[in-house]
Amino acid sequence: MDGPAATRHLGLDLGATNLKWTVVEREGDGSWRTLDRGSVVTRAAGGPDAIVPQLGEVGHEAMRRWPGIITAGVGIPGLYDPKAGATRFLVNLRGPWDGYPVAAPVGAALGVPVALINDARAFGVAELRLGAGRGASSMVGLTLGTGVGGVIAVDGKVHQGHDGTAGEIGHQTIDPDGPDCNCGNHGCLEAFARADRIAEACGTATAEEAVERARNGDAAAIEGLRRVGRYLGIGIGNMIVVLSPDRIVIGGGIAAAGDLLLETAREEIRRRVQTTSVSEVEIVTAELGTWAGAIGAAIHGAEVASAAEQTAPAATAPATAPR
Repeated sequence: MDGPAATRHLGLDLGATNLKWTVVEREGDGSWRTLDRGSVVTRAAGGPDAIVPQLGEVGHEAMRRWPGIITAGVGIPGLYDPKAGATRFLVNLRGPWDGYPVAAPVGAALGVPVALINDARAFGVAELRLGAGRGASSMVGLTLGTGVGGVIAVDGKVHQGHDGTAGEIGHQTIDPDGPDCNCGNHGCLEAFARADRIAEACGTATAEEAVERARNGDAAAIEGLRRVGRYLGIGIGNMIVVLSPDRIVIGGGIAAAGDLLLETAREEIRRRVQTTSVSEVEIVTAELGTWAGAIGAAIHGAEVASAAEQTAPAATAPATAPR
Protein backbone atom coordinates (compact mmCIF):
# COMPACT_ATOMS: atom_id res chain seq x y z
CA MET A 1 0.00 0.00 0.00
CA ASP A 2 1.39 3.41 -1.02
CA GLY A 3 2.13 5.97 1.70
CA PRO A 4 1.33 9.70 1.62
CA ALA A 5 2.47 11.56 -1.49
CA ALA A 6 5.43 13.93 -1.35
CA THR A 7 4.61 17.65 -1.17
CA ARG A 8 6.54 20.74 -2.29
CA HIS A 9 7.03 23.96 -0.33
CA LEU A 10 8.61 27.35 -1.03
CA GLY A 11 10.91 29.32 1.25
CA LEU A 12 11.88 32.99 0.87
CA ASP A 13 14.64 34.54 2.97
CA LEU A 14 14.52 38.33 3.02
CA GLY A 15 17.98 39.80 3.49
CA ALA A 16 19.14 43.39 3.29
CA THR A 17 21.48 42.48 0.41
CA ASN A 18 20.04 39.34 -1.16
CA LEU A 19 16.65 37.67 -1.33
CA LYS A 20 17.13 33.90 -1.34
CA TRP A 21 14.57 31.28 -2.32
CA THR A 22 14.44 27.53 -2.07
CA VAL A 23 12.03 24.74 -2.90
CA VAL A 24 11.93 21.78 -0.53
CA GLU A 25 10.04 18.52 -0.65
CA ARG A 26 8.53 16.64 2.25
CA GLU A 27 8.53 12.92 1.59
CA GLY A 28 5.68 10.68 2.65
CA ASP A 29 7.75 9.48 5.62
CA GLY A 30 8.14 13.06 6.90
CA SER A 31 11.76 13.52 5.79
CA TRP A 32 12.87 16.64 3.90
CA ARG A 33 15.10 17.34 0.93
CA THR A 34 16.05 20.47 -1.01
CA LEU A 35 15.08 20.52 -4.69
CA ASP A 36 16.33 23.91 -5.88
CA ARG A 37 17.53 27.29 -4.69
CA GLY A 38 18.51 30.71 -5.97
CA SER A 39 19.18 34.31 -5.04
CA VAL A 40 18.52 37.82 -6.37
CA VAL A 41 19.60 41.26 -5.19
CA THR A 42 17.08 42.75 -2.77
CA ARG A 43 15.40 45.98 -3.91
CA ALA A 44 16.41 47.50 -0.59
CA ALA A 45 16.50 51.11 -1.77
CA GLY A 46 12.77 51.01 -2.56
CA GLY A 47 11.74 50.00 0.94
CA PRO A 48 8.77 47.72 1.65
CA ASP A 49 6.77 49.03 -1.32
CA ALA A 50 9.42 47.52 -3.60
CA ILE A 51 10.55 44.54 -1.53
CA VAL A 52 7.19 42.93 -0.74
CA PRO A 53 6.16 42.75 -4.44
CA GLN A 54 9.62 41.35 -5.17
CA LEU A 55 8.97 38.51 -2.74
CA GLY A 56 5.88 37.65 -4.77
CA GLU A 57 7.73 37.88 -8.08
CA VAL A 58 10.62 35.68 -6.95
CA GLY A 59 8.23 33.17 -5.43
CA HIS A 60 6.10 33.10 -8.55
CA GLU A 61 9.14 32.32 -10.70
CA ALA A 62 10.16 29.50 -8.35
CA MET A 63 6.63 28.08 -8.56
CA ARG A 64 6.78 28.25 -12.36
CA ARG A 65 9.95 26.16 -12.26
CA TRP A 66 8.54 23.74 -9.69
CA PRO A 67 4.79 23.20 -10.14
CA GLY A 68 2.77 21.78 -7.28
CA ILE A 69 4.05 23.99 -4.44
CA ILE A 70 1.32 24.18 -1.79
CA THR A 71 2.70 26.48 0.95
CA ALA A 72 5.28 29.22 1.42
CA GLY A 73 7.25 30.70 4.30
CA VAL A 74 9.09 34.02 4.52
CA GLY A 75 12.11 34.57 6.76
CA ILE A 76 12.00 38.07 8.27
CA PRO A 77 15.22 39.79 9.48
CA GLY A 78 13.65 41.24 12.59
CA LEU A 79 10.40 41.39 14.52
CA TYR A 80 6.98 40.64 13.10
CA ASP A 81 3.36 40.10 14.15
CA PRO A 82 2.50 36.44 13.45
CA LYS A 83 -1.25 37.00 13.73
CA ALA A 84 -1.38 39.96 11.38
CA GLY A 85 1.31 38.60 9.07
CA ALA A 86 3.02 42.01 9.20
CA THR A 87 6.49 43.24 10.06
CA ARG A 88 7.25 45.29 13.16
CA PHE A 89 10.92 46.29 13.24
CA LEU A 90 13.65 45.45 10.71
CA VAL A 91 16.87 47.09 11.86
CA ASN A 92 18.86 46.57 8.64
CA LEU A 93 16.19 47.54 6.08
CA ARG A 94 15.13 51.10 5.41
CA GLY A 95 11.51 52.12 5.19
CA PRO A 96 8.30 52.23 7.23
CA TRP A 97 8.19 48.54 8.18
CA ASP A 98 6.15 48.87 11.38
CA GLY A 99 2.83 47.17 10.65
CA TYR A 100 3.60 46.59 6.98
CA PRO A 101 1.64 43.58 5.63
CA VAL A 102 3.72 40.80 4.11
CA ALA A 103 1.91 37.45 4.43
CA ALA A 104 -1.35 38.62 2.79
CA PRO A 105 0.09 40.28 -0.34
CA VAL A 106 2.67 37.55 -0.90
CA GLY A 107 -0.03 34.91 -0.39
CA ALA A 108 -2.27 36.69 -2.90
CA ALA A 109 0.57 36.80 -5.44
CA LEU A 110 1.38 33.11 -5.02
CA GLY A 111 -2.05 31.66 -4.35
CA VAL A 112 -0.84 29.55 -1.41
CA PRO A 113 -0.83 30.00 2.41
CA VAL A 114 2.14 32.07 3.64
CA ALA A 115 3.64 32.07 7.14
CA LEU A 116 6.29 34.46 8.50
CA ILE A 117 9.20 33.46 10.71
CA ASN A 118 12.21 35.30 12.11
CA ASP A 119 15.30 34.48 10.03
CA ALA A 120 17.26 33.14 13.02
CA ARG A 121 14.38 30.86 13.97
CA ALA A 122 14.22 29.76 10.31
CA PHE A 123 17.93 28.87 10.58
CA GLY A 124 17.07 26.76 13.62
CA VAL A 125 14.21 24.95 11.90
CA ALA A 126 16.46 24.07 8.96
CA GLU A 127 19.39 22.86 11.06
CA LEU A 128 17.03 20.87 13.30
CA ARG A 129 15.37 19.08 10.38
CA LEU A 130 18.18 18.81 7.83
CA GLY A 131 21.44 20.01 9.35
CA ALA A 132 23.65 19.92 12.42
CA GLY A 133 20.69 19.64 14.80
CA ARG A 134 19.31 16.40 13.33
CA GLY A 135 18.40 13.92 16.03
CA ALA A 136 18.56 16.44 18.87
CA SER A 137 15.55 16.67 21.14
CA SER A 138 16.63 20.05 22.54
CA MET A 139 18.86 22.53 20.75
CA VAL A 140 20.15 26.06 21.08
CA GLY A 141 21.31 27.84 17.95
CA LEU A 142 23.15 31.10 17.37
CA THR A 143 23.85 32.94 14.13
CA LEU A 144 26.87 35.23 14.28
CA GLY A 145 26.99 38.00 11.72
CA THR A 146 25.76 41.59 11.47
CA GLY A 147 23.86 40.75 14.65
CA VAL A 148 23.57 37.71 16.89
CA GLY A 149 20.41 35.75 16.19
CA GLY A 150 19.14 32.91 18.31
CA VAL A 151 16.81 29.96 18.40
CA ILE A 152 15.65 27.44 21.00
CA ALA A 153 14.19 24.02 20.22
CA VAL A 154 12.49 21.84 22.83
CA ASP A 155 11.13 18.34 22.22
CA GLY A 156 12.15 18.53 18.57
CA LYS A 157 10.27 21.77 17.87
CA VAL A 158 11.49 25.34 17.60
CA HIS A 159 9.93 27.40 20.40
CA GLN A 160 8.48 30.64 19.01
CA GLY A 161 6.74 32.12 22.04
CA HIS A 162 3.42 33.98 21.80
CA ASP A 163 4.74 36.53 19.28
CA GLY A 164 7.57 34.77 17.44
CA THR A 165 10.32 36.43 19.49
CA ALA A 166 11.36 33.51 21.72
CA GLY A 167 15.02 32.64 21.34
CA GLU A 168 16.53 36.13 21.10
CA ILE A 169 19.71 34.85 22.71
CA GLY A 170 21.74 37.73 21.33
CA HIS A 171 19.74 40.15 23.45
CA GLN A 172 20.34 38.60 26.85
CA THR A 173 22.24 41.00 29.10
CA ILE A 174 25.84 39.91 29.63
CA ASP A 175 27.07 43.12 31.28
CA PRO A 176 24.52 45.62 32.68
CA ASP A 177 27.06 48.42 32.18
CA GLY A 178 28.21 47.19 28.78
CA PRO A 179 28.12 48.93 25.40
CA ASP A 180 24.96 50.05 23.64
CA CYS A 181 23.07 47.46 21.60
CA ASN A 182 20.99 48.18 18.50
CA CYS A 183 17.91 46.87 20.34
CA GLY A 184 18.07 49.79 22.81
CA ASN A 185 19.49 47.82 25.75
CA HIS A 186 23.04 47.90 27.11
CA GLY A 187 25.47 45.03 27.42
CA CYS A 188 23.64 42.45 25.27
CA LEU A 189 25.61 39.50 23.93
CA GLU A 190 25.13 41.02 20.48
CA ALA A 191 26.81 44.23 21.62
CA PHE A 192 29.98 42.20 22.22
CA ALA A 193 29.81 39.53 19.51
CA ARG A 194 28.32 41.11 16.37
CA ALA A 195 30.57 41.54 13.33
CA ASP A 196 31.55 45.20 13.77
CA ARG A 197 32.41 44.68 17.44
CA ILE A 198 34.56 41.67 16.52
CA ALA A 199 36.45 43.83 14.03
CA GLU A 200 36.84 46.54 16.67
CA ALA A 201 38.16 44.05 19.23
CA CYS A 202 40.70 42.72 16.72
CA GLY A 203 41.78 46.07 15.27
CA THR A 204 40.63 45.23 11.76
CA ALA A 205 38.25 46.73 9.21
CA THR A 206 35.94 43.70 9.11
CA ALA A 207 35.25 40.54 11.08
CA GLU A 208 36.34 38.49 8.06
CA GLU A 209 39.71 40.22 8.11
CA ALA A 210 39.97 39.53 11.84
CA VAL A 211 39.48 35.80 11.25
CA GLU A 212 41.99 35.75 8.40
CA ARG A 213 44.62 37.57 10.44
CA ALA A 214 44.08 35.30 13.43
CA ARG A 215 44.57 32.24 11.22
CA ASN A 216 47.85 33.73 10.05
CA GLY A 217 49.03 34.14 13.64
CA ASP A 218 48.32 37.85 14.23
CA ALA A 219 48.50 38.25 18.02
CA ALA A 220 46.06 41.17 18.23
CA ALA A 221 43.43 39.35 16.17
CA ILE A 222 43.86 36.15 18.17
CA GLU A 223 43.46 38.03 21.45
CA GLY A 224 40.42 39.93 20.13
CA LEU A 225 38.69 36.69 19.14
CA ARG A 226 39.48 35.25 22.55
CA ARG A 227 37.76 38.19 24.24
CA VAL A 228 34.70 37.82 22.04
CA GLY A 229 34.74 34.06 22.60
CA ARG A 230 34.61 34.63 26.34
CA TYR A 231 31.41 36.68 26.07
CA LEU A 232 29.99 34.11 23.68
CA GLY A 233 30.75 31.38 26.22
CA ILE A 234 28.95 33.31 28.96
CA GLY A 235 25.87 33.64 26.78
CA ILE A 236 25.86 30.00 25.73
CA GLY A 237 26.53 28.94 29.32
CA ASN A 238 23.43 30.80 30.45
CA MET A 239 21.37 28.88 27.89
CA ILE A 240 22.85 25.57 29.02
CA VAL A 241 21.97 26.29 32.64
CA VAL A 242 18.39 27.13 31.68
CA LEU A 243 17.73 24.37 29.11
CA SER A 244 20.45 21.71 29.42
CA PRO A 245 20.20 21.14 25.64
CA ASP A 246 21.55 18.18 23.70
CA ARG A 247 23.29 20.39 21.18
CA ILE A 248 24.48 23.94 20.52
CA VAL A 249 24.64 24.87 16.82
CA ILE A 250 26.69 27.92 15.79
CA GLY A 251 26.05 29.41 12.35
CA GLY A 252 26.43 32.66 10.45
CA GLY A 253 29.44 34.10 8.67
CA ILE A 254 31.55 34.52 11.81
CA ALA A 255 31.18 30.81 12.63
CA ALA A 256 33.88 30.31 9.99
CA ALA A 257 36.35 31.31 12.72
CA GLY A 258 35.81 27.83 14.19
CA ASP A 259 37.99 27.02 17.18
CA LEU A 260 39.66 30.44 17.05
CA LEU A 261 36.43 31.66 18.59
CA LEU A 262 34.76 28.55 19.96
CA GLU A 263 37.61 27.09 22.00
CA THR A 264 37.58 30.09 24.32
CA ALA A 265 33.79 29.86 24.47
CA ARG A 266 34.06 26.18 25.48
CA GLU A 267 36.59 27.06 28.20
CA GLU A 268 34.24 29.71 29.60
CA ILE A 269 31.31 27.30 29.55
CA ARG A 270 33.28 24.65 31.43
CA ARG A 271 34.34 27.26 33.99
CA ARG A 272 30.86 28.66 34.62
CA VAL A 273 28.35 25.85 34.17
CA GLN A 274 28.24 23.71 37.30
CA THR A 275 24.65 22.46 37.38
CA THR A 276 24.69 20.02 34.45
CA SER A 277 27.17 17.81 32.62
CA VAL A 278 28.75 20.08 30.01
CA SER A 279 30.51 17.09 28.43
CA GLU A 280 27.12 15.82 27.26
CA VAL A 281 26.29 19.07 25.45
CA GLU A 282 27.64 19.02 21.89
CA ILE A 283 28.83 22.36 20.47
CA VAL A 284 28.97 22.15 16.68
CA THR A 285 28.98 24.44 13.65
CA ALA A 286 26.01 24.64 11.30
CA GLU A 287 25.87 22.58 8.11
CA LEU A 288 23.51 24.40 5.75
CA GLY A 289 25.37 27.67 5.28
CA THR A 290 23.64 30.75 3.90
CA TRP A 291 20.67 28.73 2.64
CA ALA A 292 19.44 27.72 6.09
CA GLY A 293 17.09 30.71 6.37
CA ALA A 294 15.24 29.95 3.13
CA ILE A 295 15.10 26.22 3.84
CA GLY A 296 13.78 26.80 7.36
CA ALA A 297 11.19 29.29 6.12
CA ALA A 298 9.89 26.70 3.65
CA ILE A 299 9.66 24.01 6.33
CA HIS A 300 8.00 26.43 8.76
CA GLY A 301 5.37 27.38 6.20
CA ALA A 302 4.59 23.71 5.62
CA GLU A 303 4.41 22.89 9.32
CA VAL A 304 2.16 25.87 10.11
CA ALA A 305 -0.27 24.84 7.35
CA SER A 306 -0.20 21.23 8.52
CA ALA A 307 -0.91 22.24 12.13
CA ALA A 308 -3.78 24.44 10.98
CA GLU A 309 -5.33 21.53 9.11
CA GLN A 310 -5.06 19.28 12.15
CA THR A 311 -6.70 21.80 14.48
CA ALA A 312 -9.45 22.92 12.10
CA PRO A 313 -12.90 21.80 13.28
CA ALA A 314 -14.26 18.88 11.33
CA ALA A 315 -17.14 19.66 9.01
CA THR A 316 -20.42 18.46 10.43
CA ALA A 317 -23.06 16.78 8.36
CA PRO A 318 -26.32 18.73 8.00
CA ALA A 319 -29.01 17.69 10.40
CA THR A 320 -31.67 15.39 8.94
CA ALA A 321 -35.04 17.05 8.84
CA PRO A 322 -37.66 15.23 10.89
CA ARG A 323 -40.21 13.30 8.91
